[in-house]
Amino acid sequence: MNKGVYLALFSIGLAQGMKIPVHYYKKKEWRPELFFQTGGMPSSHSAGVSTLTTYIALRQGLPTFDFALSLIYGLIVMYDAQGIRRQTGELTLRVNSLNDLMEKIQKEETVEFKQTEPKRLKEMLGHQPEEVIGGALFGVLIGIAGHMCTKKDRKWSNYKLRF
Repeated sequence: MNKGVYLALFSIGLAQGMKIPVHYYKKKEWRPELFFQTGGMPSSHSAGVSTLTTYIALRQGLPTFDFALSLIYGLIVMYDAQGIRRQTGELTLRVNSLNDLMEKIQKEETVEFKQTEPKRLKEMLGHQPEEVIGGALFGVLIGIAGHMCTKKDRKWSNYKLRF
């Protein structure tokens, strides 16, 4: 069994589940459907890759190829989650509003154009930097806890992180 994969998947599910109470705390609005949506606090993408990277670091050490690969992959995923995917969400909203405008024009309706302030995203495709950091820290904690639970000798004094 690959315990690292199971821990990462567990971390992703737990992070998705945490989005519901975090959203409720911030907005006083209960939305269980957030479990199945992207975006929000904490980032499940960051949590998953951080859990896997932490588990590999504790199990095999920092100078291993597995750790290096997991770290680079994790950094790319986190950068993508807060950068490119966020921009995609904003672009999608603008394209959707242009599509609505084009439909009105095609129906030969009178179209009045007025400049409006950009609205806050309703679709959460990406993450704010603090959501990525929150997910990464959550993932590190899950990775440490998972390693502690899967190790036969669970004393903190026996941990030596190999550099």
